[in-house]
Amino acid sequence: MPRVTDLGITIGLLPPGPTGSVLDVPGVGLGHATVWRDEPPPPEGRGIARTGVTVLDPGGDLFSSPVPAGAAVLNGAGECTGLLTAREWGLAETPVFLTSTMQLGRVYDAACELLIAEQPAIGCDDVIIPIVAECDDSFLNDTRRMQVDRDDVRRALAAARASAGTPAAAEGAVGAGTGMSCLGYKGGIGTASRVLPGGTTVGVLVLTNFGEAGRLTVAGVPAGQLLPRPEGDRPARPAPAGSCIVVAVTDGPLDAAACERVARRAGLGLARAGSTAHHASGEIFLALATGLRTPRGGPPPGVPVTGPALDDYFAAVTEATEEAVINSLLQAVTVTGRDGNTSAQLPADALRRLVTDTQRGADRDR
Repeated sequence: MPRVTDLGITIGLLPPGPTGSVLDVPGVGLGHATVWRDEPPPPEGRGIARTGVTVLDPGGDLFSSPVPAGAAVLNGAGECTGLLTAREWGLAETPVFLTSTMQLGRVYDAACELLIAEQPAIGCDDVIIPIVAECDDSFLNDTRRMQVDRDDVRRALAAARASAGTPAAAEGAVGAGTGMSCLGYKGGIGTASRVLPGGTTVGVLVLTNFGEAGRLTVAGVPAGQLLPRPEGDRPARPAPAGSCIVVAVTDGPLDAAACERVARRAGLGLARAGSTAHHASGEIFLALATGLRTPRGGPPPGVPVTGPALDDYFAAVTEATEEAVINSLLQAVTVTGRDGNTSAQLPADALRRLVTDTQRGADRDR
């Protein structure tokens, strides 16, 4: 399955990193645990599961050496534990966990247990509030059942740590993205990266579960209005609300204030892809920076980037967020879940022809 760059579509002006993903940021890992079951409802079985857990790990011991962090909320009909602490202290001291709305508590509990087992100081020197964010996958997933368990969180965390420095990141209908739908098609996990002129890298991870088909926009082309609907498209479709979690991470020397400003620009990338942040949608954005990482309670080791020098970071997050959304659609397979509800994969060939023909026509008109 292709990604945006494989289709010859260019989004923005800044170049991507070697993998075009958050894995381009040194030390960063991305892992998933997918929960996919087709069982009878209880008591005979556990029902239909199309869900999972995704973990973004900035690397290293985050309790002993937290990283600067900032957050922004475009529309707050959602949840992200640890968000208040990250905004108050300007630090992230745990990896970022993503999952389904109704599984958030289970993932939080499991994250606490797993991180406590790794770091003896947790619970003695200080407590932690893991960062766990969610989107609602109830269109495809049976959310009346507790589908995620501690072992799923353990597998996702281990996979994230093992992935650092590898050449590819899994996207689409995997992990937390298994049951998500976006802009009328199958959504889920997407990622992209940008390299700044000085060599700093910005990576973006999205969990896409928002919007309506008619608003899908790709490289400025109103694809949602022009693409044919999939054959056999069911009348039952996800509501045009949903949510989107965006996590940006960079190896640049950003402090908490800069991270918050960078996080806020993710909303521009979502808007370019077709989001209008519906009333019932939760657009929650986080930004982490490893360049000024410091021992717990200590002063930062250098001078942060400020003022106009942040402009390239703003552009990078905007472009990478837009591209990551489209990657989440292109990389996702068609999924049928509970009650026969189906989210169809975005047709890559039709999209490529549409964008290419539109851009050629625009070039001729110049």
